[in-house]
Amino acid sequence: MTDAFLNRRDLLLSLSGVTAFAALPFPAAAQVRARLVVIGGGFGGATAARFLKRAMPSASVTLIEPNADYYACPFSNLVIAGMRDLSEQRFGYDALKAEGIDIVPDVAVDVDPVARTVSVKSGDTLPYDKLVLSPGIDFRWGAIEGYDETAADLMPHAWKAGPQTMLLRKQLETMEDGGLVVISVPPAPFRCPPGPYERASLIAHYLKTHKPKSRLLILDAQDKFSKQPLFEQSWSDLYTDIIERYGANEFGRVVSVAPASGILSTEFEDIRADVANVLPPQQAGAIAHKAGVADMTGWCPIDPLSFSSTLQPDIHVIGDATIASPMPKSAFSANLQAKLCALQITAILSGQAPEPTTLTNTCYSYLSDDTAVSITGVYTNADGTLQSVPGSGGLSPLIAEDIIRHNEALQARTWFHTITGQTFG
Repeated sequence: MTDAFLNRRDLLLSLSGVTAFAALPFPAAAQVRARLVVIGGGFGGATAARFLKRAMPSASVTLIEPNADYYACPFSNLVIAGMRDLSEQRFGYDALKAEGIDIVPDVAVDVDPVARTVSVKSGDTLPYDKLVLSPGIDFRWGAIEGYDETAADLMPHAWKAGPQTMLLRKQLETMEDGGLVVISVPPAPFRCPPGPYERASLIAHYLKTHKPKSRLLILDAQDKFSKQPLFEQSWSDLYTDIIERYGANEFGRVVSVAPASGILSTEFEDIRADVANVLPPQQAGAIAHKAGVADMTGWCPIDPLSFSSTLQPDIHVIGDATIASPMPKSAFSANLQAKLCALQITAILSGQAPEPTTLTNTCYSYLSDDTAVSITGVYTNADGTLQSVPGSGGLSPLIAEDIIRHNEALQARTWFHTITGQTFG
């Protein structure tokens, strides 16, 4: 194993406990009786609710989340490729209830930053002293001509795990051998930058194993993408006659679709797919726009020290909805941002000033059923901006023994078990 590989492993293990919460440096925190509301029960929101309650046990912590079950996006590509059951992606909120967190099974429909209230679909209004938004992503329906919510029933995006995941899997299973699968990749930014290419790898593995006459085409609005050398090397080694990719400079951007006929159109040609997986352009979840924390880009600018919105300072925003580049939109990022946001809110409510922190991200991607690669980043917010730490992080080695790739796949499973345990219990 290389030193870089060991460093990524050690970094992941060191993050699993978040030792800052073992001994919070704010003696007054236990007595804080603030009303804390969190919107969104994913890797960001559920984690924030848990760590806020642990840091300030006397505070009222409410999590607003309409779904009784959460389906995790990490590892959902394995479900699509028939290597994992969807039930393994399902998590609930009983452990959060047991910690004294009030779960409101409703949809947040509006936020009044002046009155400091959240309105939910049922008509209730919840007051708050601090609000944490973790709304995830919504799609820009219509950004691709012909692609709307109805079109997703024929050309699934499967970029929110659950029924769409199984729809895409079923389409692959029923496709005749010799068919063409097309994945349309949107321009950045979007949730999980390496996700489309992991999906391509795993679908190619499925085709190679079960439908070897079939092909997969990636129509990409990008020329460069995360872990590109690692993916392209694996495609050359494992899926030479299966995967083909057109980038932006090769007219790969999809501009319109005709779902009923399976046609995807680029600026250069029309392509008929037997299975079309269309990932539409994305933006912050709807409640972020209602709360006034999203700017003209559709995403949420934040103070990287406290995660407070630069547009509404008493609202904190974490996870995929944020403008936090170079930190990617990932479950790892959302989980860590949630912990640090909870720490900073605890400091503020205890009369202390937020302090600079070091942030990290590790993202694993499967290349086949039992091999994976990873990328790690380390970031600082010490100067009021989020920046990569020079010389830190890195990719898995481009050329590696099989044991390295197998071990990274095992570490990915350990990571998933750890992060879901931290988030949902």
